[in-house]
Amino acid sequence: MEQGPLSRHRVFFYVQHLLGIGHLARASRIAKALIENDFEVTMVTGGTPLPGFPGEDVTTLALPPVTAGDKGFSGLVDGDGNPVTRAFEEHRTNLLIEALHRTDPDIVIIEAFPFGRRQMRFELLPLLDAVAAMERRPMVATSLRDILQERTKPGRAEETVDLVRNHFDLVLVHGDPSFARLEETFPLAAEVEGKVAYTGLVAPPPPAEPSEIFDIVVSAGGGAVGRELIGAALDATKLLPATLRWCLVTGPNLPDADFDAFTATARSGVGLFRFRQDFASLLAGARLSVSQAGYNTVCDVLRAGCASLLVPFTAGGETEQSSRAARLEKLGLAGVLPEEGITPALLAGKIGAMLARPKPEIPPLDLDGAAGTARILQQRLVLKRR
Repeated sequence: MEQGPLSRHRVFFYVQHLLGIGHLARASRIAKALIENDFEVTMVTGGTPLPGFPGEDVTTLALPPVTAGDKGFSGLVDGDGNPVTRAFEEHRTNLLIEALHRTDPDIVIIEAFPFGRRQMRFELLPLLDAVAAMERRPMVATSLRDILQERTKPGRAEETVDLVRNHFDLVLVHGDPSFARLEETFPLAAEVEGKVAYTGLVAPPPPAEPSEIFDIVVSAGGGAVGRELIGAALDATKLLPATLRWCLVTGPNLPDADFDAFTATARSGVGLFRFRQDFASLLAGARLSVSQAGYNTVCDVLRAGCASLLVPFTAGGETEQSSRAARLEKLGLAGVLPEEGITPALLAGKIGAMLARPKPEIPPLDLDGAAGTARILQQRLVLKRR
């Protein structure tokens, strides 16, 4: 399909979230910026559907969903919780490749792979082969957060480098290199250095004035793994002055039974919510944010400029959040508590200490990574045409 001079460039964006909602939320911010910069975006999602994502004006194809079998990401299960079968994998793969040909994109963006999402090789390797066989081959980019899960299995990094060399034109690192560089968590980054471009951190736009003011905002990301943090925070509210106003955001994936139990025990002055559309503005008005150390939440906190207490997610050997939290603590932008062994008393004590600290000074990090992504892709398309 040839494009006329006034045609918009088409982007085919693959995103698979397995446990939380962070990957989909970041990709949705990027998709919005692409559309604002005159791209057409088709997003293929492979996780549990979430209301509001990926957003307006994005053409969406929802594959039959898969999620992680547990917090350690061991195995995949379908929407009914059953282990995925070979027939299921083949069906998803066929749908994915059909969507590729139907879209006939100028750019294919694959979120995380091959640096992550190895569980999805069954459909992503065939997708890359299909892209390579297209008569008008699109540009291919991988979309990465700034800090990767550090791998210990031999040969994994070398395999990633081979895939990047053979199939990808661009490695989009959604970070500010003054905060974290790819080679710090991917030791073979120098072997693909010519394809790496830093977009800036994909933070939200500056928040509006808050409609409500809370002293402390506690959040658990998507909620799939935040039950312990929310529970400890609810008990901690009873150990700190009753004059403090609390907002606890559990995330949409917290089981209903847990949410109902928390609601029944919340004291007066504590607001408990599954989701707040105005989350970013609430942070701007808060004295302290208490959260895990996921990419999107940290971007929200940095944009809002509020103090932060981070409890990094570490189940299943995860290292990414701990690494991010340690960097922020070193810069004086956050306090850190380990997830393992957290108690209401420990949490209350740390919150009290954080409230006594002066408001942090946020360094001049690049927080406009969504717009930066659009700008880089536009530049690369111009170079490709020359």
